[in-house]
Order: sequence, then C-alpha cells, then structure tokens
Amino acid sequence: MIAWARYPYDGQVVLVTGAGSGIGRGIAQGFLEQGATVAVLGRTADSLRTTVREHPEDRSLVLACDVTDRADVERSVAELLAHFGRLDIVISNAGWCEPSALETFEDDAWARMHAVNVDAFLILARATLSALKSSAGNIVAISSVSGIRGDWNQFAYNATKGALNAMVQSLALDLGAHGVRVNAVAPAFTDTQLTRQRLEDPLFAARLLDRLALDRPATPADIARAVLFLASPDAGYITGAIIPVDGGTTASSGTPRPL
Repeated sequence: MIAWARYPYDGQVVLVTGAGSGIGRGIAQGFLEQGATVAVLGRTADSLRTTVREHPEDRSLVLACDVTDRADVERSVAELLAHFGRLDIVISNAGWCEPSALETFEDDAWARMHAVNVDAFLILARATLSALKSSAGNIVAISSVSGIRGDWNQFAYNATKGALNAMVQSLALDLGAHGVRVNAVAPAFTDTQLTRQRLEDPLFAARLLDRLALDRPATPADIARAVLFLASPDAGYITGAIIPVDGGTTASSGTPRPL
C-alpha cells in the first residue's frame, strides 16, 4: 500500500475519467485510500472493476462510458448523482497521444486526439457544472508538459494539451465566483503499462533520463499525490494553475547533462 499524505476526503464524491489503468487508476485508488467515494469512468467495465476491487463496494461506482460522447457522459453523470446524491471533485484524466510528424500526419489522428484531449474535457465540465456549483467543488485536469513546451514529432498532441491548459485557466476565471476551482497537473513521461515497453528500449530510456533531474520517470502515484493536494482544502486558494509534475523536465533549457 502507498503511503499518502492525509486529506479530509471522507464523505466527498469524486469522479475520475480514464480510471481503468495508469494515472487514472492511481488517482482513483489514492482518493479511495483517503476515504472518498469514487466513481470510476472509462471504456471498459472490467478494468474499472479492477481499479476499485480492493475497496468497499459502497464507496465506488463503475461507469462504462465513452468520454467523447456527450449523451453517454451526461447519462453517466446522472447515474452518479442518482446513486450518491452529490459530486464534489471531477478529475478529467482521459487522454490520447499519437506520434504526429507533419509529413505522415493523418486527419484521423488529429480527430482522435482533439476528441479525447479537448472535447472530452469540455463535455465533462458541462455535464458536471451544476453539481459542482452546488457543492462548491473543483475540477483537476490531467494535462502534460507537452502543453507547455514543444516536443519532436508531437505537434498535434502538444496543440491539444495547450488548448486544454488554456481552457483550464479560462474556466477558473469564469467559475471562481461560484466557488468552483479549476486546475491542471502536467506530468512528463510516466511509467505505466502503456509506456513500459518504451522504457525497455535502452536508447529511449537513456535519452529520457537525460531530461529528468530526479533520475527516474514519474509513477502514477507521483501524479496522484499532486492531484490529491490540488483537490484538497489545503489548495483552497489555488485556481487556474498548471502545475508541472515532471521530475525537473521543464526546468531545463534542453541542453544535455554535463559529462
């Protein structure tokens, strides 16, 4: 079991998208460890059940849903509210990345990344806004350092994460009067089941570590800890923030380490 800082999440209802694996699973399990009630949303019910299986059944709800389908998301949020009666925290984690060199870029890749990385956040914010106003709750989006700086062969992914960051900051302004905070966590490369194969490539791993001051990639728990803080009362005066959780990636100008 991971050692977490203690936050007062007992009685709070949390919705986490993309919760069937990786960062989303880590975030959902972190909130459950803190005593929160958590609705996990994603495409595959079996993977969502795996996320919550070691926690009390009365504090979790599995919602199989396509985050890019407005009607499906609205149905899922309605089911959550009927089941728990309130919603306090929304974690918009679902994301998608495809390499996108301009010479080989396909329109379908842009459509997929924009739908998951941008449109899904908008759909989720709309569907949960009324409930979050009632609870003076907050939204935390999982963005990326790729929305802050450029990457090779990822111009489309960078563009969608940059758009997400801009939406987070603008919604923080619009919703602050309702007591609703909106922030984002921006991870760098994170060690998950989906990325582990790349870490097994010695050349890729060496190049990655050359960018990381802390000499290791992030884990889902690293990202979850930042989210748990941002959603907590301890961060009650933080809104519109894009917080890199990146092992020092964005602190570097891109120059290689000295030999």
